[in-house]
Amino acid sequence: QVQLVESGGGSVQAGGSLRLSCAASGYNNKYNYRTWFRQAPGKEREAVAAIHTTYGRTYYADSVKGRFTISQDNAKNTVYLQMNNLQPDDTAMYYCATHLVGLEWYDFDKYQYWGQGTRVTVSS
Repeated sequence: QVQLVESGGGSVQAGGSLRLSCAASGYNNKYNYRTWFRQAPGKEREAVAAIHTTYGRTYYADSVKGRFTISQDNAKNTVYLQMNNLQPDDTAMYYCATHLVGLEWYDFDKYQYWGQGTRVTVSS
């Protein structure tokens, strides 16, 4: 059984930082992506960042480039999202997903496995 468990969310003031973690168990397909999505109240789920778990290639949404960094620890089967200079618009529930069955890393409806999410709140 595949499980993705996110952690590290919280409340910060604008300009602050958080590091999210996504620990996977029961999933050993390294030739795929681990991706962070977020969903703010009343908005669609949007892709934030992805990493190819074998090749290490990373992808970012334009809105977070230069502020967020995705990384991985293969020994722990864990992916991280370092979020710096957080802004109120970053407030959302952040989800980790894996096993892309489509072509584009940002297609949220093409991921097979999802975590439960971790909430990030940024106040001004």
